[in-house]
Amino acid sequence: MLKIIHSTNRASLKRLLERRNLRLDEAESLVRRIVEDVRRHGDRALIRYAKQFDGLDLRKEGFTVSRREIQEAYGKIPRGLIRALRLAARNIRSVARRQLPRAWRTETSDGVEVRQIIRSLDRVACYVPGGRFPLPSTVLMSVIPAQVAGVREILVTSPHPAPAVLVAADILGIEKIYRLGGAQAIAAFAYGTEGVPRADKIVGPGNRYVAAAKRLVARDCGIDFVAGPTELVVVGSRGRPQWIAADLVAQAEHDPDAAVMFITPSRRLAATVSASTDIILRKLRLPVAEQSLARQGAIILTRDIFEAVDLANALAPEHLTLLNGATSFLDRIQSAGSIFLGDFSAVAAGDYASGTNHILPTGGMARLRGGLSAADFLKTISLQKLSRRGLAHLRSAIVTLATAEGLKAHANSVEARFVSGNE
Repeated sequence: MLKIIHSTNRASLKRLLERRNLRLDEAESLVRRIVEDVRRHGDRALIRYAKQFDGLDLRKEGFTVSRREIQEAYGKIPRGLIRALRLAARNIRSVARRQLPRAWRTETSDGVEVRQIIRSLDRVACYVPGGRFPLPSTVLMSVIPAQVAGVREILVTSPHPAPAVLVAADILGIEKIYRLGGAQAIAAFAYGTEGVPRADKIVGPGNRYVAAAKRLVARDCGIDFVAGPTELVVVGSRGRPQWIAADLVAQAEHDPDAAVMFITPSRRLAATVSASTDIILRKLRLPVAEQSLARQGAIILTRDIFEAVDLANALAPEHLTLLNGATSFLDRIQSAGSIFLGDFSAVAAGDYASGTNHILPTGGMARLRGGLSAADFLKTISLQKLSRRGLAHLRSAIVTLATAEGLKAHANSVEARFVSGNE
């Protein structure tokens, strides 16, 4: 049964808050050696780790999936999948277009033109987990925003890519699909090897080892953010316990390290939700979800709904559901990767087809940003153009500020333009 913790139990709450990053720190110490090995030894290290961790012989099967494999995949997918992928893709693309930053131009003073110009990244790698479940939805969520942003080359990588993953990538026009996974795949695309091109940015979710690898390479290669094992916090004092439990179990089935919590001031609702999770687990036979709920799951009893909302902000979860009675507290929410309002806003809708992105920050990083967007694949570059009159207008301020900072050459670079004979 999902354990119930009182908000006054500070020690238990502290453990819940710290556990996510602790597990990532543990993974980082293991992953560091793999990343460095791939960086130094390239394809040789990749081939070795693919055999060790994924049971793949890359020498025999090749680093990339063949066209024949992709064509064969169409005959192995469930009926209706292509239609579902196209519907989800349409909604994701619609939302991604609205996320694009705009170019603009202004004159800050006479003769001083300032602009913002937009440039796309050149090459990105989209990581699609390939563990317990095939995730064609992650192909859509990572590739479509990059396409909307105009990225020239988009690569997809997944260990043991499932037929559904291959079809999703093919529908989107992806030409290269790599069969690489884990920390070694992150290292390969971060630094490049003989057979893997270096990417400007790596995006996509993964287990704690993938997340730890992304954190390690972030100093040398762009990443979206740390997107580790999934998280869900549900907040409310009233609602249908079966629906609340269904959402908790749905996120828990992703990974044994998934963290799911229900925060409520209602003792009665807490008890019925806990019992409902047990019923769902028995009915659907979900060993991964059972392990996750036992290890990382909790129901937290608070004094009132205000404390529940404050605790949700402190957790900064990947997914946050505000039940019908709590939707009025939206303005108090400061930190969440993606928010689901009301009883019918099933988290699975955002996972698949509502149009929002399911690649979201975890481990408290939602304190700093939201989910993956088209803007993540773009560079906003500032531009200025000054006429003689414009520089003359700013001359005194620039020279004064440069002199105050002791930067004589800065001041001289402006004054030189107004010395007779230098004009």
